[in-house]
Parts: sequence; structure tokens; C-alpha cells
Amino acid sequence: MNVDGTFPTRLSNIPGGVLNPVWSPDGTKIAFVTNRHGNAEIEMMTSDGATNLRLTTNNALDGSPVWSADSSKIAFVSGRDGNDEIYVMDYFGQVQTRITANSAWDDAPAWSPDGTRVGFKSLRSGFGNWEIYTANSDGSGLVEKLTTAIGIDESPVWSSDGSKIVFVSERDGTKDIWLMDANGSNPTQLTNATGVDDSPVWSPDGTKVVFVSERNGNKDIFVMNADGSNEIGLSTTAETERSPVWSPTGARIAFVSSVAGNDDIYLMNADGSARVRLTSELGTDEAPSFSYRTSAQ
Repeated sequence: MNVDGTFPTRLSNIPGGVLNPVWSPDGTKIAFVTNRHGNAEIEMMTSDGATNLRLTTNNALDGSPVWSADSSKIAFVSGRDGNDEIYVMDYFGQVQTRITANSAWDDAPAWSPDGTRVGFKSLRSGFGNWEIYTANSDGSGLVEKLTTAIGIDESPVWSSDGSKIVFVSERDGTKDIWLMDANGSNPTQLTNATGVDDSPVWSPDGTKVVFVSERNGNKDIFVMNADGSNEIGLSTTAETERSPVWSPTGARIAFVSSVAGNDDIYLMNADGSARVRLTSELGTDEAPSFSYRTSAQ
């Protein structure tokens, strides 16, 4: 659909539906997960839905596709070798490289801006103790451990210049937003409110971080400066609001809200003003994602 909610177009008609649809940064392709082959596999379609290509073909679960910044590769999670590991493939799925090899679960891949590294969370430090690691995207070299705290560290997201990583940590007893250098040094706590803070996303210019907080008793969307200052609540409804994503210019934020009774996609300015409901069908609408081909957003 357009960014004003007009002309919604159905791109797929797959039995059982699709999961995790993600635009390629160049706006020409959409990767997604489907169970139509009997287990979770990753497929790709052109942005108009006209052409569809199956990328993974094995009896294990494949999921969590994430595009590299140049749209040439996809990082994903696969259990094909007995447990969840991180893989990288070209966007046709022809060359698939396993970049982690450990008996513990590795999950939730995230790309560095230059495409040379993939961050992920892993249980290799012990069950229940998720830590953040990075690996070379070509599978070479050693895996590097970035966090060492007791408890969950997860959701690493690189800043646009590649120098910083924002992440979620419960090292102080509850999940908060933290910041560290790209090599794991200088961890700094950014939020310290009552309730869970998670789902951090950098603004395109790297000056702000939008996130979800439960400090008011339900999920709301907040934004803060990259150093943790000036936290502002963008949504303060009594209903759940989650899954914020920035528009390519950073002028707007799309998100999911249940304020109308079921989960729909909404759009607002980066300061929380001019909220617009984009979808209003029965059932759940989720996982908003912008096409980066449209610059005026």
C-alpha cells in the first residue's frame, strides 16, 4: 500500500499465509517465510508479487531472514545441521554459507552496515543466558563475543556509521536499552524505567532510537536521543502499540496498534503527531516495513 494507506495490494495468496515479510533495501524484493512446503522455508518475491522464488529447500526450519544493506545477501536462521545456526545466502539462494557452528542455539541475525559482519544472540554461554556475538558474513575467522553479563543480552542493531550497537539487556534485573561500541566495549545503559524496554531501532541519521516500553503498564512507543537523553512517549494509549520502524528519511514512524480493537498498521510523524490508521480490515495486520525506493517519506 501507499504510505497514506491507499491502494492496498495483495501480493501473495499462499495457504497458511506468510511470516516475517522484509523489503530489500533497494525496494525491489521481499523475503518472507512460508510453511506451504510442510515446514518453514524462506522465499522471495518481486515487489509487485509477480515473481516468486523458493530460496531454501530442506527438512529443517529456516526463518528470520534479514537483508544486507546492499540487498545482495540474506542472513537467516536454520536448524538443518541439528540446532539453530546462522547462515548467509545470496538473494537467489544458490550459495548458502553456515557462519556459526556451535552446539548451542544461535538466533536473531542482524547485519553491520558495511555487510562484513553479522550480529546474533547465542546460548553458548549457558542455557537462559543469551549473549551477543558477531561473525564474519563470509564464515571466515572467529566468532567474537561482545557481551558477558549474566542474563539476557539480545536485539543488537548497528548505528548507520557502524561505530555503535544498541541492544537490549536485563543485566540489572529488567530489560532495558543499552549502547556499546561495535567491538563490545563501553557498554552504557540508556533506559532505566520500571517495566520492560525493548525493540530498539536507530533513526536513519543515527541521532535517535525508537523503542517499545511497558513502563506505563502496557506497550507504548518511545523515542530518545542516541545517548539516552530526552526520552519522549510517542504513544500513551491504554492499548498495545509496538513494532516501530522508521521511514527512510526518518520523518515518520510506522507501527502496530490495537487501539481500534485489533492489530492494525498506523503511521505518525517522528514526534508522535499526525497519527493515521493505514489498515482497518478484520484480523491482524503486523510487521510494517517501508520500501526504500520512495524517498519522500
